[in-house]
Formats: sequence, structure tokens, C-alpha cells
Amino acid sequence: MVGMLPVLSLRIPYAERFCRMYEENKDFSMVGFYDFLSPALMIIEPGLVKTVLQTNFASFQENHMKVDPKLDPLAVQNPFFLTGEKWMTGRKRLTYAFSSMRLKILLESVKLVCAGFESFLEKKLGKSVKAELELKNLFSKYTAQVVASAGFGVDGLCFEEQESKSSFRNITKDIFKPSTRSSFVVTLMLLCPPLYKIFGMSFIPKHADRFFRELVADLMEKRRTENVTRNDFLQLMVELERVENDKLDIEVLAGHAISFVIDGYETSSSVLSFLGFQLATHSEVQEKLREEIMSVLSRYNEMTYMDQVINESQRITAMQQVMSKVCTTKCELKGSDGLVCSVEPGTLVIIPAQSLHKDPRYWDNPEVFNPERFSADGKQNIERFAYLPFGEWPRICIGMRMALLQIKACLAVLLRKYSLEFSPRTQVPLKMVPVILLPSAKGGVWVFIRPL
Repeated sequence: MVGMLPVLSLRIPYAERFCRMYEENKDFSMVGFYDFLSPALMIIEPGLVKTVLQTNFASFQENHMKVDPKLDPLAVQNPFFLTGEKWMTGRKRLTYAFSSMRLKILLESVKLVCAGFESFLEKKLGKSVKAELELKNLFSKYTAQVVASAGFGVDGLCFEEQESKSSFRNITKDIFKPSTRSSFVVTLMLLCPPLYKIFGMSFIPKHADRFFRELVADLMEKRRTENVTRNDFLQLMVELERVENDKLDIEVLAGHAISFVIDGYETSSSVLSFLGFQLATHSEVQEKLREEIMSVLSRYNEMTYMDQVINESQRITAMQQVMSKVCTTKCELKGSDGLVCSVEPGTLVIIPAQSLHKDPRYWDNPEVFNPERFSADGKQNIERFAYLPFGEWPRICIGMRMALLQIKACLAVLLRKYSLEFSPRTQVPLKMVPVILLPSAKGGVWVFIRPL
């Protein structure tokens, strides 16, 4: 079994440690290990995943990764980090913001961004036969512009040829970019919380914290006094204040805004980049998806094949490759193989999502990209808790529907006019940078984009 030193020194990705542990113990329902000096548990069979995430949620409602409120007063407002009553209140507010009716409002802003994205691509290619582009960089421009427009009602200036250092994307990018600093901070938060506090390094850089506080404070003051309705997230916060008949604190507002940024910017651009890689390397899937897009745009039907493609890409490359929970109430877990574990409060419990996504016991030829797994017939054979792209209820990703909305809109705009072709600059098979938060391909994901 891989120890913690290679993870702490960033020689291997955090998820890789548990992938190897999974392979060594896959014949068991669960396996114990030591998290430094503390006993911990990794659950292996889907039935136990259901127990932890759903059936006995009350005993495992806390995520292991935590932030210090003094170091990260905005990040701590994210439902991912909240617990108890604060979690319920924060989730309720964001559920209100991402309801079906309000997503239709936000869609109007996404449509405008899609038009800007299309114009950007036209200028980028000009009269060229094709252009070689790195997908994470390309799609982060799109998702940052969505966050700026649909989140704050401002122009993020993300499609400018020369982005300024103070552009919305560059400020937001500083939170997530896979640097030594960010990797070290997240490593300490996840593996050594006491050292995280001692070093005093915040998850959200100070200049980004200041940027979002000032932006939200300024915009909210205008929204409260102006009798103007806008199609963005902050407008929904104004409406929420009226519903609750209470003026929300600036830290709460800015924290909710950061939550919108986290779900809308980095995760969505990462999903899109890996989706683009799969489409570039599977031309028959790309063509079938394009045919559906052209058909649906003329008939306004749902894009079922697009759902299949997105689902399969997220199976191949899960964004949350390892889920880590903390036991809060003593609970007994019983595996189908007869193993029984009495889990004490404070125990770390690992759910190896990426390993479950690639286990041949649940997926035929798991290394093969095959969207037909998620067809109407194929879905009936899927072991539900062996597929966890957004987690599971009650702590399922609150921004899931918004993320899928902008991902689908981007794919529709891109594929109706352009084809994606594999570039040899991309390392195959994809090798991941040893970061903890989200998977990031070493050397980037490069493709040729060619006008149809």
C-alpha cells in the first residue's frame, strides 16, 4: 500500500494512493488503513457507499476537508465545507437559486455568452484551415465569462485577445491553478489540518477574496436601490433577501458568490476539456452528437445522446475522484462478505469514486469510451452507487444543473460549426498532474479545431 509521503511530496496524485489500495483489496467490502496515526476506512462495495452517502447519512454528513473560518471566511460559506444548521441554511439558499424556474432566467445570460464564444472562435481561426488550441485554456474563458455574466451581470472580458491581469478569468484562475502553493495548501487542508492553521495559508488568495467582496458589495448595493431586474445570480440573492425579509451579510453573499464561481468556472471547464479530448479521439461519437445537435436545434427536442456522452466522459475522468467523509455518530457497517466494522466518531471514511467508475465488475471494458452505456437500455444495468459524478443525495453537488446547462450549451455552439481533431501534443494516455482538487492533464489537452 502507498503511504502518505509520496502524496505529501506531490509525487503521486492523492487519488492514486486509493486507486492502488482499491486494486489490492477489491475482493473485500472494505479495508482499514492508517491516516497517519489515526485508523481510517475505505469502503469498496457500492452497497456500503449507499449506506454512507444516503441510508446512514446522519452518521456521515460531514466532509473531511475543512477550511478555517479565520483564514477563509468566504470559502467556509460553501455548502461543501458547512455542517449542521449552517449547511442546511446555505444549501436551502443555493437550491432556491438553482431551481428550474431560475435556471431558465440564468439561461438567458448563458445564451449571450455562447454568442460571444462563437465570435471568439471565428476571430481565432480567421481564414485558417484549422487552429491548435489547449482545451482547458479555451473552455476556462467560456466558463469564466458565464460566471461573470450569469453570476454577477458584468462583462468578464474573457474573450479579449489580450486579457488584463485584473480580468475576471485571471482573478478566478488564481484560486484554482495547479501551482505548488495551491497544491500545498489543499494537501495541508486535507491531510494535516493542524499544519494548515499553523502555516496560515488560505485556500482563496487574499487578492481574490478582496476582489469578490468589493464586487459583490458594490453590485448588491446598486441592486437593492435600483428598480431593475437582471438575469443573474446576484438578482436571485436580492429576491432571497426579500423572501427572508433580512439583509444578508456581505461575507455570506460573497461566500455564496464564490460557491457559484467554484461550481461554474473550474469544474465545468475541466469537464469540458476532458469531453473535448474524448470527442477528438472518437470521431464517430463526435459525428453522432453533431447530428443530434443539428436535429434538436431545429426541432427543440432534448439531447439524449449528449447526456450519454457527458455521463461517459465523467465516468472515465471523475472530477471528484475520491470522496472523503467523517463519521459523526457511531455506526456499524456490514459488508456483503460478512465483514463488520464499528466506525467511531471522527473516523475518516474514503469512497474511491474513480476506482468504482473503472471496475470491470460494474462496467464492461471500463477503459473503453462508450456512451451507449448510458442509453435507455444500458442504464438499467448500471450499479447506481458505482457511478458518482456529482456525489449523491443529500450532499449531491448543488451546482450540478447549472454546470450541465452551460456544458451542453457550449458543446452545441462548438460542434455545430467546428470539428475537434486530436493533436499529438496531448500525452496519451492522459497523465494527471499530482494535484488534489480536480484532475488536470499533464502538458494540457490539445486539439485541432477545424471549421466544418
